[in-house]
Amino acid sequence: MKTTFKAALAAAAFAAVGHAAQATELRLSHQWSNQDVRHQVAQIVADEVAAAGVDLDIKIFGSQSLFKAREQYKPLSRGQLDMTVLPLSYAGGQQPAYNLTLMPGLVKNHDHAARLSASPFMDALKAKMAEDDVIVLVHGYLAGGFAGKDKCITKPEDVAGLQTRAAGKAFEQMLAGAGASIASMASSEIYNALQTGVLQAANTSSSSFVSYRVYEQVACYTPAGDVALWFMYQPLLMNKSTFDGLSAEQQAALLAASEKAQAFYLEEAKKQDAESVEVFKQAGVEIAQMSPEDFDAWRAIAQETSYAKFVEDVPDGQALLDMALAVE
Repeated sequence: MKTTFKAALAAAAFAAVGHAAQATELRLSHQWSNQDVRHQVAQIVADEVAAAGVDLDIKIFGSQSLFKAREQYKPLSRGQLDMTVLPLSYAGGQQPAYNLTLMPGLVKNHDHAARLSASPFMDALKAKMAEDDVIVLVHGYLAGGFAGKDKCITKPEDVAGLQTRAAGKAFEQMLAGAGASIASMASSEIYNALQTGVLQAANTSSSSFVSYRVYEQVACYTPAGDVALWFMYQPLLMNKSTFDGLSAEQQAALLAASEKAQAFYLEEAKKQDAESVEVFKQAGVEIAQMSPEDFDAWRAIAQETSYAKFVEDVPDGQALLDMALAVE
């Protein structure tokens, strides 16, 4: 009887080992620290999937520890990487249509961004991703604003003659159209450039304005509020073949986790904008607000500069732009 019991235990142990061996591990890469909202989005997905008990483990490699920031999309599309959170415009070289996801005045506010993510415009972008064997799990946009060293920047004429740093080529084109001189640099270099007089104005994300302590070098901050010019689409993507290779239970757990993460992402993005205002206020910086009329004036310049250049460079650019602009 003892022998039979031992044999049963051994068989159960062997079955457990065999079951564990079938567990799938996915590798997720991103460029940020583990304090960043984009890491938190990835962590929610990983934690929720682990809690679902479907033998699926998501291992997160942050801070560019697996791939450099701008080198993640290609390995993702080739199946050398399973998942990534990245600004989609980084892959604009492979798919020029993605440059629309960092275009001035295309998104007005976070709720408008959420409507864009559920629109035919996003369906068209997903079709481009499908060509590269890529799918979206979590949609998300982060917003940004302006800071002026000596004055407030809300409307186009405010940047005329100022040496300005913009976040992205399309923004540089628009700002140049408004009469600004452009200084290209990483957001990490803004502080020093303002301090040394190289810059008089800067445009970047709410989180970068805070994390790089730009409030120490400026007189006025125009945050993302009811309207904002700067929105950047930064989704959680997955290799489609890898997703298709999962079991139905694993896929369902991943999609449920992604839905939860997306709701968090939207609320947290709004919160970051509001928190940045408090940080600048506490530092004694004046807070300015962009009006809908200011927004329309900027967009008019963008249409003549950034939008026109995009349509010129991308074969189906006009159709994609029209789809985006059709979302109210």
